[in-house]
Amino acid sequence: MTIPPDPAHILVFIPNWLGDVVMATPALRALRKRYPDATITAAGKAACCAVLAGSPSVDRLHTLPERPAFMATFSLARTLAESRPDLAVIMPNSFRTAWLAWLTGAAWRIGYARGGRGILLSHAMKRHREEGKRIPRYTALEYLALVESLGATDDGAGLELAADPEEHAAIRACLEPGRPVVGIAPGAAFGPSKQWLPERFAAVADQLHDECNAQVVLMTGPGEEATRDALVKAAITPLVICHGASPTIERLKATIAEIDILIGNDSGPRHIAIAFKKPVICIMGSTSPRYTDSPWETGEVVRVDVDCGPCQKPHCATDHRCMTGVTVARVVQAAKKHLTPCEDS
Repeated sequence: MTIPPDPAHILVFIPNWLGDVVMATPALRALRKRYPDATITAAGKAACCAVLAGSPSVDRLHTLPERPAFMATFSLARTLAESRPDLAVIMPNSFRTAWLAWLTGAAWRIGYARGGRGILLSHAMKRHREEGKRIPRYTALEYLALVESLGATDDGAGLELAADPEEHAAIRACLEPGRPVVGIAPGAAFGPSKQWLPERFAAVADQLHDECNAQVVLMTGPGEEATRDALVKAAITPLVICHGASPTIERLKATIAEIDILIGNDSGPRHIAIAFKKPVICIMGSTSPRYTDSPWETGEVVRVDVDCGPCQKPHCATDHRCMTGVTVARVVQAAKKHLTPCEDS
């Protein structure tokens, strides 16, 4: 494709899932290096914009409603058009987002051609294929391929996030110095098929507390109250909850930046931990690891092969064996490898 001249304003429609936003950060950094003088605006849902707060790759954050009504889309487009974007990079695959980009008047609109939206793109990219077949690959590479078509190249530095210093201080005040800190993130916005059992997370917390003197920080978000309550009820050891009654993305980032290891499902906190260079014990069930296995991740992916998976479904239609087959002992053993004084046990 013809590479556009240096744009004054780049509008990036960021992904709709927290983990995907984190996996988009190498592409955003590459875009910044390719166009150092351009103003880069990231537009997306409030929580997704909060993930990028403090990022040196983005100049502005513009919050979009979850699913705007038909007429509201025109109003959104007028607001976005006021900054006169020259180039729109469209990371979500929805028709709605491509249409919104088209309505802004950006002359260059690049995204993947799918769902009949190619007509709305000035440059419609083809999805990755191997031997003519659509093959899953690490999501960060999908976003990098979009900007690489503009001449932006990956620097190989991996995922990148920033956390607020005041939030860091607030988290440190919750923790006891000198003891290992284990973070547990038992939720998954995708659906219950991605979630390991709360009582097993609780058993892991108890065992790491008893055997490694670990303090365990529980991280849950809005809509995960039932999971949080079930885990707290099942755990014997007291769990540290640093976010209080009102969890925020800024507090989540700072919490993960302060822990020694994260144990959780294949969800947003996993990718935040990778960005902060923290080991992750990821318990994976219904989804394909090819979408999320990161070359920059340390730790271990714990999963069992089942005849019905990976199904990519948010709700299990059978017995959830991909998750019930993962034992507490296996997760504890994986975590101990990354915890002092338990790493040699």
